[in-house]
Amino acid sequence: MNWLGLLFVFLFVALLLGLGATSRGVKRELREIPAFARLASGIGAAVEAGRRLHLSLGHGGILGQPGASTFMGLSILQRIARTASVSDMPPIATSGESVQAILSQDVFQSVYQTIGAESQFDPNSGQLTGLSPFSFAAGAMPVVFDQQVSLNVLAGSFGSEAALIADAAERAGSMTLAGSENLTAQAVFYASTEAPLIGEELFAAGAYLQAGASHNASLMTQDIFRWLLILVILAGAAARLVGVW
Repeated sequence: MNWLGLLFVFLFVALLLGLGATSRGVKRELREIPAFARLASGIGAAVEAGRRLHLSLGHGGILGQPGASTFMGLSILQRIARTASVSDMPPIATSGESVQAILSQDVFQSVYQTIGAESQFDPNSGQLTGLSPFSFAAGAMPVVFDQQVSLNVLAGSFGSEAALIADAAERAGSMTLAGSENLTAQAVFYASTEAPLIGEELFAAGAYLQAGASHNASLMTQDIFRWLLILVILAGAAARLVGVW
């Protein structure tokens, strides 16, 4: 068993729970990330214009490393669905994995139940567009073209096939915000979208979208561990330089 990894997880969870309990009601100043500012304005513009919002969760599923970006995408979907629930054109979600599609439908259903509008829920709002990376992208492209979409949010695990969706959005004249844990997808998004999320910025979405105190605590925990990791690296380099290790 990797005891060092287990200790890291234990410390992370303990710090996360501690900060979550002590930071409730405390407003934290966050650095500006242009993508989230554009997301807020894009949602408002879409609702006012009666246009649709499209969120794509990718095709990574909920297990392993891709699962983290999938759950963050679902968190973003919940905030979008709640904000755009008054729109004449309800949001739509696409994914390339069956569990993701079911979870996206569940998010829509829970949002409509929360606001007392269960009759507005449409199971087709969470669509499975393909079971392989490129079939998923090919199935998502008609949504971008034919569903009167003004804002696309790509938040999940993607690969090079994400370029097809980004290109479709550009040709349709709609704005695209995108983030992923996959390095290939990050490179594609940086080159082809107006508002890419770089590196771990995707995992800060919950805090920026005011999804709850737990997201703020998660962001603070990430910052603390980032600085601890930097200090460990510097200490190791100094020890090697002086011949101690």
